[in-house]
Amino acid sequence: MADTTKIEDTQERKKIKRAARKAAAPKAKRTGARGEKKKKVKKLARGVSKR
Repeated sequence: MADTTKIEDTQERKKIKRAARKAAAPKAKRTGARGEKKKKVKKLARGVSKR
C-alpha cells in the first residue's frame, strides 16, 4: 500500500489509497477456515470464567 502518512488532506489520501488497492495483486484464496488457528476453548459450566 502507498505510504500516505505525509498527506494531510483526507480526500486526497483516500484517493491514493484506493488507487493503490486497485493496483495491488489480488490476494490468494484462503486455504483453510478463517479461525482455524485460534486457540480452542472448552465449554465450561455457566458462570465460570473461561480465560
